[in-house]
Amino acid sequence: MTPRSAPRIAILNPNSTQRMTDEMVTSARASITGMADVIGLTNHRGPASIQGPDDAERCLEGLFAVVEESRGMGVDAIVIGCFDDTGLATLRASAGLPVIGMGEAGCIAGSLAAKHFAVVTSLDVSIPVIAENIRTMRLDDRCAGVHASGVPVLELNNGHGIRRVQEAINTVADQHPGCSIVLGCGGMTALAPRITAPGTSRVIDPVVAAVHLCLAALS
Repeated sequence: MTPRSAPRIAILNPNSTQRMTDEMVTSARASITGMADVIGLTNHRGPASIQGPDDAERCLEGLFAVVEESRGMGVDAIVIGCFDDTGLATLRASAGLPVIGMGEAGCIAGSLAAKHFAVVTSLDVSIPVIAENIRTMRLDDRCAGVHASGVPVLELNNGHGIRRVQEAINTVADQHPGCSIVLGCGGMTALAPRITAPGTSRVIDPVVAAVHLCLAALS
């Protein structure tokens, strides 16, 4: 077990799908073994997945309650486990500890990994929020677009979903050779080891990027 003297990072899943929380925690722990204690909390009052602004609005009350629960568990940093960075501005202003948005972390990592980055997400409805977040981060001049795979969040892990995501990544890499490709959904983290980065492209798992940024913020 990781000693309690190590920092404690909480990944907060704004949706109610426990499997997704568990997958994000598994990826995070594997990427920073021994460097931090990673826990996951699920907003059981939220929608099963977050696909667009309506779902994001429905999750906020429960998400804010989960934040308070995590603070009671003595966490040192929080990751918002949704690529839309749901509630990020409010939580960063009020939590009193580092709050890292998964989408923010993934896009920053993507912009550092190559001259340009692109995002491959789930459905078209998710594109406007992600694109606006990228503009807010002032990374839009480095972004080669936000692209939908056409796969709903809860279907990402089946064989058909993985094939569609890989096809979308291949298309983006062909259109923008050498760009880094950010997986635009926390639900894609279990796919990351099964995805091939074409050519000189690099695939970025935002869950991994987020927990490493937590460690940087706490250093």
